[in-house]
Amino acid sequence: MDNMIQRLEATLARYNEIDKLMQQEEIINDFKGYSELAKEKSTLEESSLKYIEYKKELANIAELKELRYDKDKEIAALAKEELIEAEERLEKIVEELEVILAPKDPLDDKNVIVEIRGAAGGDEANIFAGDLFRMYIRYSELQNWKVEMLDRTEAPMGGYSFVSFMVKGDKVYSKLKYESGAHRVQRVPKTESQGRLHTSTATVLVMPEADDVDVQINPNDLRIDTFRASGAGGQHVNKTDSAVRITHIPTGITVECQDGRSQHENKNKALIMIRTRILDHKNQELEKERSSERKIKIGSGDRAEKIRTYNYPQNRVSDHRINLSLQQLDRIMEGDLETLIDSLINAEQKLKLEGKK
Repeated sequence: MDNMIQRLEATLARYNEIDKLMQQEEIINDFKGYSELAKEKSTLEESSLKYIEYKKELANIAELKELRYDKDKEIAALAKEELIEAEERLEKIVEELEVILAPKDPLDDKNVIVEIRGAAGGDEANIFAGDLFRMYIRYSELQNWKVEMLDRTEAPMGGYSFVSFMVKGDKVYSKLKYESGAHRVQRVPKTESQGRLHTSTATVLVMPEADDVDVQINPNDLRIDTFRASGAGGQHVNKTDSAVRITHIPTGITVECQDGRSQHENKNKALIMIRTRILDHKNQELEKERSSERKIKIGSGDRAEKIRTYNYPQNRVSDHRINLSLQQLDRIMEGDLETLIDSLINAEQKLKLEGKK
């Protein structure tokens, strides 16, 4: 606790120093300097404000402890009652400070590329993949994130056998990173005449977007092929070789993009996809080397791990990693993922804190 307080005191001192600096005329007129200070201040703000709240509550508790012995019995009794509530608030603030100070994933601020595939279950799996795609689109809209299609293969009976899209916005990876894995659905398909319950799966892969700094690629390591676009994404350009396939020769990683309106657009998107795929490949290799860290991560194991079940007859969604069940499937499929994702974030933060002790 002493170490935490020392760290918070230093953080608050720097936060106050920056606040004063940003009011100085020479700093205000220095756009670059002002921007750098503003950025640093924003990184310190959450912990500083919470620490101020902690100090105020601590002072309040000290005052209430004295009032417990006031000559006025009514004031003393009231102070005792309020002291219990104040100590509970302080305990909660300490827990929140521990979470704020826990190590952050350096990738949390990244945009992401999401890939969804229909897996076991044939047509129903592809339909479910389409349902998951719609769920993430709605969630992105609620978060004010921007979605950009990259590639898709529509399935004959509806949904997608494969769909890939990019999500851009504030701290996208910090929330969507928990979605990677196998998602299972239990429901009666529309094509089922006997009313029997079927179980199908779709897989979701969420990868942080990679840029030139994250992954440097030798152009000689890439093989770029063009071909005729097909399907919904390429109907407006399917008379030319507008679709692009890029293969990274050293790793064998291949991506395709045909959803853009031109070969140039598809190539640019495919380059983003291949960089992201290579970064993901490197991250997976690191995870294997750091297997001891997996105990403090939610869903960092096998990509085929069954993470969640969507049970339609009971309107229930169950996340198997944290043993959480919610009777809110209808809301969740409309993009109301906040309760699920917040629970996963809190569970991982708790594991990190326990891992430090």
